[in-house]
Amino acid sequence: MTISYGAQQNGLICGFRFTPTEGGRPIGLADAVDWLQASAPDGDEAFIWLHFDLTHASAQSWMQANLALAPEFFEALREGSRSTRIEDAQDNLIAVVNDVAYEFAFDPSEIETLWMSVSRRAAVSARVHPLRSIDRLREAVKQGARFSSTVDLLNHLMNDQGDVLVRIVREATLKVDSIEDSLLRGRMKHQRAELGKLRRVLVRLQRLLAPEPAALFRLLRQPPPWIATHDLDELRQATEEFSLVLRDLAALQERIKLLQEEIAAQVSEQTNRSLFTLTMVTVLALPINITTGFFGMNVGGIPFAEHKYGFVTVVLLVAVFTAAAGWLAFRRRE
Repeated sequence: MTISYGAQQNGLICGFRFTPTEGGRPIGLADAVDWLQASAPDGDEAFIWLHFDLTHASAQSWMQANLALAPEFFEALREGSRSTRIEDAQDNLIAVVNDVAYEFAFDPSEIETLWMSVSRRAAVSARVHPLRSIDRLREAVKQGARFSSTVDLLNHLMNDQGDVLVRIVREATLKVDSIEDSLLRGRMKHQRAELGKLRRVLVRLQRLLAPEPAALFRLLRQPPPWIATHDLDELRQATEEFSLVLRDLAALQERIKLLQEEIAAQVSEQTNRSLFTLTMVTVLALPINITTGFFGMNVGGIPFAEHKYGFVTVVLLVAVFTAAAGWLAFRRRE
């Protein structure tokens, strides 16, 4: 069965119907609505997944009119981007998953949000911009991946997001290693700006991608009755693994902070050396400037004006005072 997606599909990017014994089969919106409205036979574990593009004008209104979604899902859409969370809303799971754009280039603006409503028979997801994790999930479905339930689908998405974050941490670590090597070789040009940008991205990733512990704790303590025990255990494990990745992210931020402090210390040391050089030049030039200022006055009584060795005497006096000023300056530095 071939499904064509476009404007007539009200923003539908993809739709699949799953059974425990086979992978996802494409399904259109009309067939999905008919399937959801039909009563499910006893023991039927089939479910559907619908993925929408919120930039389509009629996507949200169509979901409100045709899908039995909890009001909290649409409230989350209106709130916009917030920290990652999974919470129970009228026995439906509402997931707000922050992810990176498909072509992520370590820019804070490339962090986007995916909203998802999960019930026993349907998983509905929506996004504004293409995201890496959801595209990986779509590709897995096309390759024949099987899912036993909607929560199993959500767990797969969380694992994909964890893999994406691991890749980001690995790439960021390589960038930090390169900057650290440049710093050890004494090349600090543009390194401060790169570290600052990288740290801002990692801070925002940690703030947005870290699951809210309170909502997750409530869900794990009192889950909806239709969630199987093994799916709940997998969800707990996925969030724990995600927390480990975020811990590595925090460690990398601390490393960047130390590098920034090291660069700031080196810049401060260079500035101090430059100021000392400028001070020494000023101090050494002070005696001769004072002397030339006095002897350049056009008044009577200039000393040594008629003396045979007046010029030599003045030069010796300037040399002595210059040497004394230099000695005092170097002694104070030490």
